Amino acid sequence: MGELNKILHVEDEADIREIAHMALELIGGFEVAQAELGTVALDIVQGFAPDMILIDVQMPELTGPETLEAIRKMPGFENIPAIYMTAKVSESEKGSLIGPLELGLISKPFDPTTLATQIRAMWDKGLSAAAA
Repeated sequence: MGELNKILHVEDEADIREIAHMALELIGGFEVAQAELGTVALDIVQGFAPDMILIDVQMPELTGPETLEAIRKMPGFENIPAIYMTAKVSESEKGSLIGPLELGLISKPFDPTTLATQIRAMWDKGLSAAAA
């Protein structure tokens, strides 16, 4: 993991995509590509080549974990880090979602003014863990 510049955001709710896009690009200064479904993310991930994926857990067709599993089977994306966003997750589910490549979980609704800061903090913590 190097510097975080490009984020692929996968979210099925249009209003959440719009708010997150503004928060990440305007406030956070990230380059952002968005997909409304996991299947769309699979189509655009290679062309966009994100540094990280910000992904909803519960989506139609492919869930967030299923989408990440498929992306991580693609050459060059085997170790792409991700952060989950979700409105509904229990502590037991949280434990099953977070693996070595998942940097954390952000609850929805999120604060658009601090979203980029939260993501950078999780990224930096992941960098520290990888270096240890």
